Amino acid sequence: MDNQTSVSEFLLLEFTRIRELQIMHFIFFLILYLATVTENLLIIAAVAFDPHLHTPMYFFLMNLAMQDIGSVSVIIPKSAISSLMNSNHISYSGCVAQILLFVFFVGSDIALLTVMAYDRYVAICNPLQYEMVMNRVACTQMVGCVWIACLLNAVLHTGGTFANTFCSNVVNQFFCEIPHLLKLACSDVYVIEVGVVVFSITIGFSCFIFIIVTYAQIFTAVLKIPSVQGRKKAFSTCLPHLVVFTLFLLMACFAYLRPTSNKPTHLDLILTIIYSIIPPVLNPLIYSMRNKDIKAALLRLLGQK
Repeated sequence: MDNQTSVSEFLLLEFTRIRELQIMHFIFFLILYLATVTENLLIIAAVAFDPHLHTPMYFFLMNLAMQDIGSVSVIIPKSAISSLMNSNHISYSGCVAQILLFVFFVGSDIALLTVMAYDRYVAICNPLQYEMVMNRVACTQMVGCVWIACLLNAVLHTGGTFANTFCSNVVNQFFCEIPHLLKLACSDVYVIEVGVVVFSITIGFSCFIFIIVTYAQIFTAVLKIPSVQGRKKAFSTCLPHLVVFTLFLLMACFAYLRPTSNKPTHLDLILTIIYSIIPPVLNPLIYSMRNKDIKAALLRLLGQK
């Protein structure tokens, strides 16, 4: 293809061409998607309708649940339907929308998890100042800044990616992912987007370092708690947060910074699934479903004693 204007659609990577396996892929992704959406919708409903959960921590959890629903909704349904219909085509505008929304939701996840770490820091290390620092106005402003900043970041990445001219329309990934689209670029404009990606990764690592430092102070304060049960509860809340965030960030950095191959590889596919699908599935289980307050709110919501 000579230039970008001639690209009306892209061809995404097929998991398999065997019809039985395509059906299995559709069923697996459908179950995964429905489970993720159901988990996060339950959290949103519990926090929204239960006055006991109208606190900063659960306000952030509700926003995280909304972002997780958004991130999986951008990529899983399209991939599942493509397998069912045996069609791996995606329109040019559909690819633009995927890049914009996926980068927006993933960036929002990173930023919000950083805000949540700060919330836990204030709650544990400065409990007397918690209500003053994390008041309703401050929490709303934090979340608003997260959404606005990440939307601007997504627009920047989308513009930088599609400002290029493309020599091919074959994307070696099961959704429109920036590194694989830049691989198709004919012009040198892609260098600008590479710079933007590196900048965003740097910001992500800055958030990671902030979270590490924050949790180091939290762990130091937790070790001073005389109650063994209190220390156990604090560690069980913080450690899974660190593990999932670390896994997510490392896999995303590796997927975006490593050179893309000319042929699809299993490693590229596995890395992308780990950072794009696994965290939204695990976040509700780690942050909410193990929480007694959330469980009690869900039981009240469902009308059970």
